[in-house]
Amino acid sequence: MSAAPGLYLSSTGSYPRIGDSPELQLLRRTIVALDRGDRSTADLLDVQNDVTRFVIAEQVKAGLDVVTDGLIRWYDPISHSAGKLDNIQIKGLVRFFDTNTYFRQPVFTGTPLKRGHLAAGDYSFARNALGHLPTPAGKAGKLSIKPVLTGPYTLAKFSLGEQHANGSSGPFAALEDRAQAYSEILALEIETLAQLGAELIQVDEPAAIKYPNDWAIFEASLAPLIKARDNFTKSGRKLELALYVYFHDCAPFYEKLVALPVDIVGLDFTYYPKLVDMIAAKGSPKALGLGLVDGRNTRLEDPAHIARQIERILPKIKGERAFLGTSSGLEYLPRDRAFAKLELLSKVRSELKGGRP
Repeated sequence: MSAAPGLYLSSTGSYPRIGDSPELQLLRRTIVALDRGDRSTADLLDVQNDVTRFVIAEQVKAGLDVVTDGLIRWYDPISHSAGKLDNIQIKGLVRFFDTNTYFRQPVFTGTPLKRGHLAAGDYSFARNALGHLPTPAGKAGKLSIKPVLTGPYTLAKFSLGEQHANGSSGPFAALEDRAQAYSEILALEIETLAQLGAELIQVDEPAAIKYPNDWAIFEASLAPLIKARDNFTKSGRKLELALYVYFHDCAPFYEKLVALPVDIVGLDFTYYPKLVDMIAAKGSPKALGLGLVDGRNTRLEDPAHIARQIERILPKIKGERAFLGTSSGLEYLPRDRAFAKLELLSKVRSELKGGRP
């Protein structure tokens, strides 16, 4: 088997915040105590920092090349960013796709305004935390932190425009208007993240393949993000945008996805068993995120089987460059199974190297 030098092991985003042991329950206990008034927001921040450091260390221990902060500070993928904007009110709970998790729904009360960073502070903390970890053998200069943003279309799809008391609709009743407003704000955040040193930014757009009738709105909402990347890279600096989709069958959209002006497309392979066959036949004009390990199922896949799948499709991907990860974030699994899934990625790479670690 080949060594697959262009294959990187990458987090797909979230990691479980809570575990079974008492120390892994500390974040939950602190949130409850904060709600009771027995702890301060500073206490919560300290615990979030400790958990984030631990999660980054776990990813490095598992052998990943590209890690995230585990999205430990996120209450959910929608209100985390939207709730930081002026003229957005956060309302009731709505189920997030077909998961057993919920998000707090944003409602526009006017033109949203960015009053601070959405992800830049979290990225800076995570980058510093990674820098203080011992570097594993052979990984010097090869580890990186990837910030994650929920994309403008998905934010807009799960937000509402304001409804006036007289029954009339506010200025952001139209989905495309909400998507464009979010997009312009996210473009500013991408500029900030790039200036701080982020060379790869993941943009999550799971709703794009769930609601195909909105494709034109989704595609238009990417334009400010692409412009922000291009403005940064035209001076010779590095910045790549990775668009990730999951929670639905992406096969019908495959050719449209890889034609988008992003640098990497992350795919969930768990909904369509023949997606490997499709990519092997059609190839890809850009790097891919290979969600071949199920991020929502505790069952551990066979590393040799996944290695064989990669051997089929990697030569068909431009530059033979791909990012092996889970199909989605891992917050849906118990902590021990989430770590086992990350370790599985390293076992796949070992199989590609002929069994060598």
